[in-house]
Amino acid sequence: MIGKCILITGATGAIGEALACAYAAPGVMLHLHGRNLAKLNEVAENCRKRGASVVPQALDVRDVPALRGWLERLCCDRVPDLMIVNAGMNTNVGPDGAGEPWSEAEAVLDINLRATMVMVDSVLPAMRRRGTGQIALVSSLAAYYGLPMTPSYCASKAGVKAYGEALRGWVADEGVRINVIMPGYVESTMCSEMPGPKPFLWQPERAARRIKRGLERNEPRISFPFPLNFGTWWLAVLPSGISQFLLRVLNYRA
Repeated sequence: MIGKCILITGATGAIGEALACAYAAPGVMLHLHGRNLAKLNEVAENCRKRGASVVPQALDVRDVPALRGWLERLCCDRVPDLMIVNAGMNTNVGPDGAGEPWSEAEAVLDINLRATMVMVDSVLPAMRRRGTGQIALVSSLAAYYGLPMTPSYCASKAGVKAYGEALRGWVADEGVRINVIMPGYVESTMCSEMPGPKPFLWQPERAARRIKRGLERNEPRISFPFPLNFGTWWLAVLPSGISQFLLRVLNYRA
């Protein structure tokens, strides 16, 4: 990765921070995004100690003009070699099953899906003109089959998965690689706030190593951990009635 320019959104989250540290090395330029400026500066300083050049950027990805402006300025200077679209949020139906607050559901769709598409639309054309580049979109194993506790999150991540897979087929012959990252449960604040069992929980550093290895191999889907990825895939394949029954048995219910 020496000499590469890498952009990571959501760098103040658990996976984003771990990815930033995993890619930080002498000769690497990191553009790190986050909403928490204090945390973002802390992550940036840790990456600088590893030898990387770091440019932090704090903004709300729901602010589309600001997001586009930042990416346009960045691409005018240098088009990233790798862009990892990782910023995300979650919400749930609540402990009493009352339902997701609409304001939160709307924010989930704006951050997880709409902002992802804005970022791709802002950077992909420059990569196509150059004939090289790689874009990684962070989806989730929850994209395979909707979980009753988090309908909006599942919908947003299913959208990211489908969007990324479509993009990969579109630009496959143009030198631009598109990858969909589908993590299971990774230790983080967002994960701990999510209701339901959390089997096969990984630490962020382990997830970052798996993601980095998958991107180097240009894997279309970087899904983990096994066997959770295998099980969630089956939820999408089985008849819906059976999948719903299995989720109830495993205590994935509102």
